[in-house]
Amino acid sequence: MSAPFLWILLPLFISGFLLFLRAERTILILGLATSILLTVLALIVPINEALLIGPFSFKLEGSLSIFGRSLTFAKADGSLLALNYGLATVWFLGAEPLGLTRRLVPAGLATLALLIASTAVQPFLYAALLIEVAILLAVPMLLPLNQPPGRGLKLFLIYQTLAMPFILFAGWILAGVESSPGDAALTTQATAMLAVGFAFLLGTFPLYVWIPALMEEVHTYPASFLLWILPQTTLFFLMNFINRYIFLRVSPDLFELLRAMGLVMIVTAGLWAAFQTNLGRMFGYFIAAETGLLLTALSLGTSTGVQAAFLQLIPRGLTILIWALCLSLLRAQVDTPRFSQIQGAMRIVPFAVSGLVLAGLTVAGFPLLAEFPSRLLIMEELASTSLEQLLALLVGILGLLAGTIRTLAVSVMAPPESPWESRESRVQAVFILSGAIALLLLGLFPQAMHPLVENLSLLYEHIGQ
Repeated sequence: MSAPFLWILLPLFISGFLLFLRAERTILILGLATSILLTVLALIVPINEALLIGPFSFKLEGSLSIFGRSLTFAKADGSLLALNYGLATVWFLGAEPLGLTRRLVPAGLATLALLIASTAVQPFLYAALLIEVAILLAVPMLLPLNQPPGRGLKLFLIYQTLAMPFILFAGWILAGVESSPGDAALTTQATAMLAVGFAFLLGTFPLYVWIPALMEEVHTYPASFLLWILPQTTLFFLMNFINRYIFLRVSPDLFELLRAMGLVMIVTAGLWAAFQTNLGRMFGYFIAAETGLLLTALSLGTSTGVQAAFLQLIPRGLTILIWALCLSLLRAQVDTPRFSQIQGAMRIVPFAVSGLVLAGLTVAGFPLLAEFPSRLLIMEELASTSLEQLLALLVGILGLLAGTIRTLAVSVMAPPESPWESRESRVQAVFILSGAIALLLLGLFPQAMHPLVENLSLLYEHIGQ
């Protein structure tokens, strides 16, 4: 058996099978069993190494050839696979209290498998095509068949599709760079094409207008699942380029451009989040700021920056999950998640509002919460290079903090005679409370993520050297 069959083709087959099932509980059980099994296997079964089980020897091959193209995993990819399928397990579990199992699990499993395939395909430029296929497959997850697409979804599809020709054309130019590495014109053209392509894929400023619009139009939870995994996969795709081509790794202009893009995203998203009165749009700006923080960490061009980016992955996934679940529960109680409609929401959905506030504080890098260690690493690196850039980062973070505080203030504004009546189910409350404890523990004990960060760094060992 090969690793690509196990972690790519098998979940694709299972997701197709789940589409024909009608019972949501069966879909949930099979989806959870698949993701849990793949997570455990990624943690305990080494790739391309013989494994002795009693008198038997077993080796999981790392490569699989399909139509003349190969899907290849290395030993260090086990951590990446465990991270993706492990967090997907929690996402699938959270869909059940919302009644979204049938909508999320089959499409989510297929989307995840295709995005993982994009990190394994060789030649790696085919990753752009796999990402596009995954985006198209995710549309039914975002929008029911009887609902017409809105502006946000249209912009999402347009911008993601526009990224493909730029990245593919950059790959064609890079083929010439490999044969003529001293050609400055080719390297400049390739860098420019890559910058434009990834700007569309990642939704950098001002191209991230579709994110808050999408979060306002469609159901929060499945949209958040896509916005969790897509920027993360795109980041790995970008790191593949940088790790592969030395002229990109040694180019100060590229890292300065990435840093400018990241900081502008953080500042603008933070300021707009501070003045938002719609929680759906505010959530979109928080997600845009998270992507900007990932870009800023990578742009440092050091091993510390790479470590900060990887250290952010698990807390980022959990934070987006908790916020999405809590906002979905809140939207079920009001006509629209505007401040005028959620006044006093703390009295009817206290766990959901508390989860929203905690997730907002986590994104802002509040001390003792899960994303504080990565924020601290980024700020220390920026302080040693540019105080102006550090100040810009702090302005964006303060904007995120202001949006969170405004959300808390509005949600507790209720007449004194209003009764306290929690409308969340016990399962929903336990799920939110468990997520909150996880965010706190990861902030108190960030060293628990060190083995994962260390193994992921081996995949991109040339960056930061």
